[in-house]
Amino acid sequence: MSYDLAVLGMSGLADAQTARQMFDRCSSAHHAEGELDERIVAFYEELRAHFPDYPPYGPENPWMSMPLSVGIDHVIMHLSYSERSTPALEKITELAALHGLVVYDPQFDEVFVLEEGLDHPHTISLDVNRPIYCP
Repeated sequence: MSYDLAVLGMSGLADAQTARQMFDRCSSAHHAEGELDERIVAFYEELRAHFPDYPPYGPENPWMSMPLSVGIDHVIMHLSYSERSTPALEKITELAALHGLVVYDPQFDEVFVLEEGLDHPHTISLDVNRPIYCP
């Protein structure tokens, strides 16, 4: 059993609907190409240093599908629905906050973002229409 998470390279003011639209675009076959978002590159390199998505990897690997889906502005991950994903989730949120990225959970239509002045991510439901700031 698995679940999906996406880390999105959003910037400026964006509402939660924009995060969903970006995820839909990133996970489609018609994703735009262009310049790499350096935040996504740094996030991916640091994440796979802890949790490789290419061999060799151990039995505690959290990924259910490898390699991870990486584009110019996103990383989409399919994680094991088990305890072995807990350390990866902690690292994903830590690195996303460090690099000013948004974590999107398509199962629950939730966006996790680190807002200025907070030291931990919080949830913004997608039916909330207020804008969120993404550095």
